[in-house]
Amino acid sequence: MPYLNDMPLEARLAMLNRRDAGRQPQDILKPALALLAQKIALVSSFGAESAVLLHMVAQTATKTPVLFIDTMMLFRATLTYQKSLTKHLGLENVTHISPDPGRVFLQDNEGLLHQSNTDACCTLRKVEPLQQALTPFSAWITGRKRHQSTTRADMAIWEADETGRLKLNPLAHWSKDDINAYFETHNLPRHPLTDNGYPSIGCAPCTFRARPGMDDRAGRWPGQSKTECGIHLPVKPRNA
Repeated sequence: MPYLNDMPLEARLAMLNRRDAGRQPQDILKPALALLAQKIALVSSFGAESAVLLHMVAQTATKTPVLFIDTMMLFRATLTYQKSLTKHLGLENVTHISPDPGRVFLQDNEGLLHQSNTDACCTLRKVEPLQQALTPFSAWITGRKRHQSTTRADMAIWEADETGRLKLNPLAHWSKDDINAYFETHNLPRHPLTDNGYPSIGCAPCTFRARPGMDDRAGRWPGQSKTECGIHLPVKPRNA
């Protein structure tokens, strides 16, 4: 099995990236889900474009573990959308991941940490809970795409996180048009905030409308150099 064999990690990533470079996301997902089974999880924000990847996974294996990080600061619309989309797609194994209440009490009792230190807030509410939730898994799937921002422009299909766990980005090469076409072809419900100017949706205090022509993620932490919450940093260099 090429995913979890004894080959050195960088060589394994290079091989997987060469093999999957010209494949469509569904053709990348199917063997990964089949061979890794319950060793792989999909991490989803149930955000603006999440329905596409969730639908692909649901069409292949409805029992695939899906990890939904509820930071306790999400838009109410996201929580509602998560419930309705899960039911619509027939997903059978969605787990809500939340920050540790004790740590939140000690570090952000008033819920204002994001105003003084967004990195610390993201670590507390997203990074640490996800790291814990991923412990049983050997690989995970993300919905990131190169078109979303300049910081993602060179993203590989296969990466590894800081623990050496495989990280699959099957939609990496898909454009905005590809995403929209998939929504229309499969009549997928959209996140209700996308029609209000939110092309990327995270926590309510740190997500704003993006002006036309800007990167999809321009509305996240506007006015700061921050472009990622931290769950996708650091990653191994690209090998393909």
